[in-house]
Amino acid sequence: MKKILLLVAVAGLVAASCRKDLTCECKTTSDQAGFVSTTSVHTMKDTKKKNADCNSFTVKLTAPVAGTVTTGEDCELK
Repeated sequence: MKKILLLVAVAGLVAASCRKDLTCECKTTSDQAGFVSTTSVHTMKDTKKKNADCNSFTVKLTAPVAGTVTTGEDCELK
């Protein structure tokens, strides 16, 4: 009986430690004149690391008057 209780307690600790609050820090940049880089922090509560959504992206826009502007967001899971 003690072995079963010990196994249940260990399994509960393992399951509880898999989920935690994760932080995603993103820096937004652009080569557009006058653009000021910003940093934002997003907290994902009670999330497994493999399910965390912390994606980076880059977008290149071309306009007839403004030319080509590259904007992006570089994100890192912390």
